[in-house]
Amino acid sequence: MLVGLLGDTHDRVPAIAELVMRMVEAGAGMILHVGDYSSPFSLAPIHDASIPLAGVFGRNDGDREGLRAYAAKGVGTELYESPHSVEVGGQRILLVHDVGEVGRLSVHAHGIIVHGGSHTQEMKTRGDALMVNPGEGCGWLYGAPSAALLDLDTKRVEFIKLDPAEWTR
Repeated sequence: MLVGLLGDTHDRVPAIAELVMRMVEAGAGMILHVGDYSSPFSLAPIHDASIPLAGVFGRNDGDREGLRAYAAKGVGTELYESPHSVEVGGQRILLVHDVGEVGRLSVHAHGIIVHGGSHTQEMKTRGDALMVNPGEGCGWLYGAPSAALLDLDTKRVEFIKLDPAEWTR
């Protein structure tokens, strides 16, 4: 199963829409979001694409009740406090905004950890666990909105980065 990984979208709806479209076109069957949507309307491109979403809140999600209410409008959209474990495609996945919130034992209890917060794309392993940060969906800090695709069967990660020339104007 192919899933899209997204985080730190911070209300940049056009970038979210483009990243979600690319994920869907690549065959992603679900999106995992690691927080910092910021406002409820940031979920609109995900709802418009009719793709299931499981996500956690980040530091900059001030209107959590509004986000939960907007999420409830969509089918298959679930938002949780960070950190949160989900079972997808036979994999136990930990979704967390700030990886510093997670202890060593929790990392080793999961096959995959998806985290955000730093706005930087990253992939590494800790023991048998794959740790992935999809980067910043908004592109505000580093100039290019980014995300990732993860094949849950092979644990292969493909990073997506939109053209900075189109997003830094």
